[in-house]
Amino acid sequence: MKKLNETYRGINKPTNVLAFPMQEGQFSDITPGLLGDVVISLETAETEAITAGISLEERTTQLLIHGILHLLGFDHEMGDKEAAKMEEKSLELLRIVEKNRNLTAF
Repeated sequence: MKKLNETYRGINKPTNVLAFPMQEGQFSDITPGLLGDVVISLETAETEAITAGISLEERTTQLLIHGILHLLGFDHEMGDKEAAKMEEKSLELLRIVEKNRNLTAF
């Protein structure tokens, strides 16, 4: 995950989730119905789940939703307003797919 993060984002450290959009760029016309790929580090997710006192499945759900929202154009790194929008949508989706109603957004 560290190598992927460095190669594609220029950040030389591991991360928990990466999203690779396929709706933009040079090859976006190859598979127009495909949003892209989400890569989750299960090792990192497990550590984060333990720290947060939640299950690995719950943490993975949080990360998957986070990655999918990035593929849809949400970006928490574009300022507080955008981060709030992404968090609101994350919570909305978590409430649909997760049984744990106390689970918070990413």
